[in-house]
Amino acid sequence: MNIQSKNPKTWLITGAAGFIGSNLTEALLKLDQTVVGLDNLSTGYRHNLDQIKDGVAPSQWGRFRFVEGDTRYPEHCRNACQGIDYVLHQAALGSVPRSIADPALTNENNITGFVNMLVAARDAKVRRFVYAASSSTYGDHPGLPKMEDTIGRPLSPYAVTKYVNELYADVFARCYGMNTIGLRYFNIFGPRQDPEGAYAAVIPKWIAAMIANQPVYINGDGETSRDFCYIDNAVQANLLAATTENTDALNHVYNVAVGERTTLNQLFEYIRSHLIPQFAHLKEFFPIYREFREGDVRHSLADISKAKSLLGYAPSHRIDQGLKTAMSWYIAHTP
Repeated sequence: MNIQSKNPKTWLITGAAGFIGSNLTEALLKLDQTVVGLDNLSTGYRHNLDQIKDGVAPSQWGRFRFVEGDTRYPEHCRNACQGIDYVLHQAALGSVPRSIADPALTNENNITGFVNMLVAARDAKVRRFVYAASSSTYGDHPGLPKMEDTIGRPLSPYAVTKYVNELYADVFARCYGMNTIGLRYFNIFGPRQDPEGAYAAVIPKWIAAMIANQPVYINGDGETSRDFCYIDNAVQANLLAATTENTDALNHVYNVAVGERTTLNQLFEYIRSHLIPQFAHLKEFFPIYREFREGDVRHSLADISKAKSLLGYAPSHRIDQGLKTAMSWYIAHTP
């Protein structure tokens, strides 16, 4: 990874106050890079930025500039891209259920905002545009493991928007010579992942429920499986994608995962086992099963060989290691 503190670059992170964006921001500041963070604070939080400030040296925090802005407005994107070397575009409106409830809002954020950022990055002549893609792009294709070149039909408006991102990035590479890389995230988890709200991700939501001795619901029979990926793996993939000098690696999409399947039943037991030492009530705690959720993919497992060979990606945490590393944060920040 070619990131040198002696010759720092300037990075723009959209969605910098969100879960993945704030972890990227902290990692880059600790590498003595200069970071501009853009966020409209719709799903990101200022307290995430406060945690970054507490976790880095004052001199490193001085390299950070936060811009409250919205990718849906072209002028916000243009202003944020001035003087930027690398863009890590994480801003999006996530959640399959939310996209089903309000497809127009998801489209506005994830497609209009994405094109605005591409145009601004192109005009500012940034070196590299790395963006958050999604494993939802695989849709109804039944094959496992998921390989980048084989996808099915999208199962939700959210999945449509993330696939359209890939199409636009490819067209901007062809038409304007931009260097882009898309990262198809598979169930990223870790510190600063929001445990609250209707669209909270499963891991922080279950942890919060278990601690509070509230019901944990599993959609279906619990044998639905996911390739859960700890946040440090996603950070590594972003920095590798931004700085790779391998020209064969450019203008591709890559799976960002571990390459291992974990069922929801297994996930429940992993989390429970890590919490039991501090929360004795969990010894007799069991999930409640209910109907499958509309738009959900039954199984997900990534083939990460492409990212390994072209980017040098090497995930550092498997799911249980990631849960063990992050559990103290989850416990401390669960309401």
